[in-house]
Amino acid sequence: MAGRREKLRRVGIIPEYRGFTPDGLASGDAIDMTVDELEVLRLCDLEGLNQEAVAQQMGIARATVAAICSRAHRKVANALVNGRALSIEGGNIAYSPTPTTTAIWPAKEVGTMRVATTYDNGNIFMHFGRSEQFKIYDIQDGKVLNEQVVGTGGTGHGALAGLLANGGVDTLICGGIGGGAINALTQAGITVYAGAQGSCDACVEALIAGTLAQTGEATCDCHGHEHAHEHGESCGCHGHHDHDGHEGCGCH
Repeated sequence: MAGRREKLRRVGIIPEYRGFTPDGLASGDAIDMTVDELEVLRLCDLEGLNQEAVAQQMGIARATVAAICSRAHRKVANALVNGRALSIEGGNIAYSPTPTTTAIWPAKEVGTMRVATTYDNGNIFMHFGRSEQFKIYDIQDGKVLNEQVVGTGGTGHGALAGLLANGGVDTLICGGIGGGAINALTQAGITVYAGAQGSCDACVEALIAGTLAQTGEATCDCHGHEHAHEHGESCGCHGHHDHDGHEGCGCH
């Protein structure tokens, strides 16, 4: 008799970051974590939901949540303690994002380049996937014609690339961003300047002047990283290792 088919686990976000490695050479093979395991960690440990609420949100039994959570905790502990890489992929999942409102952005004039920066009180917001606002600049002949702060309408991980593309954005300046998000933005025809920090206006001025460095690597925010040099107002160098073991740096 065929075994019972495993029930799909509903996942609210598409992971922006797909891999993590220790500082230095990883020990042994990478640990595989599934997307539903990451989702349980996100909901339980980051969002603070109890297991019953997580079970309802993911459409599975509470006992299943407990088992997934325990397994995911062991994997994370193994990676942290034993210096092993962690790769996030796969799982028996169905993407079920939280409904959001439609963000209305101003029309883009013909012949202009639209630049968007992640935005937080005048500065670059350091986590692309959690951006609630962008500041957009319409540029023509090296001059900013219009600038405006716009909201995402609740759009989050996995859908921001589409939001920016639909908003006519040609170039994105941001801080931390995952490899999956960079790929989605690139496929949408958007040029990414990652690893920036400081004033949004200063970053755009540097872009116009041709002094803003471009990086195609995923970056991370400042938490838990040592910085070996000083940063300027519009400079963000976030040293990290992607899951292939390469250094990525957006140093201006």
